[in-house]
Amino acid sequence: MIRNQVAVVGYAHSSIERRADRPLGAVAVDTARAAIADAGLTVDAVDGFVGSSMLPSAGAHQAVDGVSVVSSTWLARSLGALPRHVAGFDGIGQVSGSVAMAVNALISGAADYVVVHRALHNPVGSYHGNTMRDIRGAQQWTAPQGFFGPLAMIALPYNEYLQRFGARRESMAAVVTEARKNGARLPWSHWRDRPLTVDQYLAEPALVDPVCRLDCDIPVDGVAAFVLTSADRAKDLPNQPVYVAGFASSAGAPRRLPLHWPLDDILDGGVDTVQRLWQQTGLTIEDVDLPQVYDGFSPFVWFWLEVLGICPVGEAHRFVDAGGIDSDRPGAVPALSGGGALGNGRMHGVPQMLECYLQLSRRAGDRQRDVSVGVACQSSPHYGGVVAYTSSPI
Repeated sequence: MIRNQVAVVGYAHSSIERRADRPLGAVAVDTARAAIADAGLTVDAVDGFVGSSMLPSAGAHQAVDGVSVVSSTWLARSLGALPRHVAGFDGIGQVSGSVAMAVNALISGAADYVVVHRALHNPVGSYHGNTMRDIRGAQQWTAPQGFFGPLAMIALPYNEYLQRFGARRESMAAVVTEARKNGARLPWSHWRDRPLTVDQYLAEPALVDPVCRLDCDIPVDGVAAFVLTSADRAKDLPNQPVYVAGFASSAGAPRRLPLHWPLDDILDGGVDTVQRLWQQTGLTIEDVDLPQVYDGFSPFVWFWLEVLGICPVGEAHRFVDAGGIDSDRPGAVPALSGGGALGNGRMHGVPQMLECYLQLSRRAGDRQRDVSVGVACQSSPHYGGVVAYTSSPI
């Protein structure tokens, strides 16, 4: 059993900037040191490091450790640590997958205290600029025809959703403005003090119809780190522990052409992922009072709301349009209360995990909610992962 055995006991988050004035590695070292200190520990006590160093660019940018990416090995060495367990997650859902690896390491006894980090970089130049002059492999069937990169990938199921369920692009304004409203309240957010109006959103032209610039999280430089340990050790540390109740990673989509994500694949795969989470934890969606859905692209919010069972399939656009996720509305589902990726910057699943940790550990300050069970989602429902957290053992 996974639940109740591991807890998150500390964190740190750098400022999120379009482009930082220091190397990503330097920011990562400072952030990791701050997280370790926040947990009431010293570097020499940390004997486990887990993270994902994937550079999420469809262009030709080079991944250089300590510069454009930060691996667990590089971070441990740069901190001067002597770990017993170092691992890098290379799969579906970078943050949720890293948490799962850390939990397994702690339960198995491979480590006693584990730092989980994610460091994101915004390279100079066009983030998804296509420099390819010839195409080989599977992309030869899509890239020459212009079906290239993540915008085309998400535009396909987004269009399918609009057409199948009678949704309107105007309804998506409620998603993006909600994320920006909540992100504007956070001191570390790229969008701090910069909420978005519906008119501003609707004035944006489409990049790949119907996706506009504001439907996409903005590439940034930023680092977050969390410290995890056993539930028994957590009792002796200064912060209220937040327990990992369980996790599930997507099985992966059916074999398709590159970037071909049909809507049915997303919804069916997402339901399977979520059902495996419920089976592992014994929870249901009725137990969850803090779902944090992923929003690297705004349509993901609709998809996650439906696969989690918060609203029926095909109804998320109406649910959100009616104020269903308005975090300032009594009785609404605070699905983007942590700002998400659209309200913070491209930090992958960090905003979702962080909001669960802050709220459940009672460290959210004037944003504090009366919640006890959170679910942090990452990436697409059929190509990502979910982690359930609780404020007390279940």
